Amino acid sequence: MITTVVKVNLPVNEALEIKKMRLEPKQKTGGKRISIVTGIHGDELEGQYVCYKLSDYIQKNIDFLRGTVDIYPALNPFGMDSITRGIPAFDLDMNRIFPGNSDGDMNEYLASQIIQDVAGSALVLDIHASNIFLTEVPQIRINELHEKMLLPYAREANVDFIWVHGASTVLESTFAHSLNVAGTPTLVVEMGVGMRITKEYGDQLFKGIIHLMHQMGIWDGEDPDVKKPEQSSDHKDVCFLNAPSSGIFLKDTVHGTFLKKNDRIGAILDPLSGTVRNEIKSPVDGWLFTIREYPVVNEGSLIGRILYD
Repeated sequence: MITTVVKVNLPVNEALEIKKMRLEPKQKTGGKRISIVTGIHGDELEGQYVCYKLSDYIQKNIDFLRGTVDIYPALNPFGMDSITRGIPAFDLDMNRIFPGNSDGDMNEYLASQIIQDVAGSALVLDIHASNIFLTEVPQIRINELHEKMLLPYAREANVDFIWVHGASTVLESTFAHSLNVAGTPTLVVEMGVGMRITKEYGDQLFKGIIHLMHQMGIWDGEDPDVKKPEQSSDHKDVCFLNAPSSGIFLKDTVHGTFLKKNDRIGAILDPLSGTVRNEIKSPVDGWLFTIREYPVVNEGSLIGRILYD
């Protein structure tokens, strides 16, 4: 059943509506609720395929459903329509206004109503993509303040990597942080690249969600096998690669590759002089979980991240 979470009237007889798909068992049993949320950033499209596949699969196998599944494909519909990261016209990142304010302006009101609707879920997955510059392996990022609550779920989500961040790196005004503080467990998933859909990553996360639902007693059908993720619990476990000069970066390897120290990752080229400005080599033994996708770099631009072996 498709329902409206919140509606705000706009000029010229238009309205902004945020909708969700609610899937419930044929015979309501009062089971747990899981919420799948995406589209906070309008240029991050990886979650769209996950929402489609999950909704389609559950509806075709509804007899196995033992709880409630809420799917929110577009929390920022204006951003989705215009492929804009933030909320168009307001120059505002929606993921910086939570938990919102029911007495505030339009955007704060929207945020407050979303939080009220999602709060109380047994588990929430907040699905993001990377930006247009970087490609990420499927990963879950966790605030260390909520590590104990979230880590058992993250390990069952079929991602490649769990990255536990220090609290100082997590903004308190994000959707996930606001829910976690309120006691609603919320996992932040990052995968793929901006403005694109990576089907194999969507299929991978879909299996993880079904497995989590099975573990939580929400799903009584087939339970997919899931992989054991790599994990970092200290920012010192991660090596950041930054461009030593400006130019055009061409990669020689892909993210998800295990590297030895001095293995070549790519090169920064100068198209005008026809020279190689820098060879980019791995400074450590480790696992490349982020790689530059957009070729134009300036000095200091992020090229990749490596998890120390």
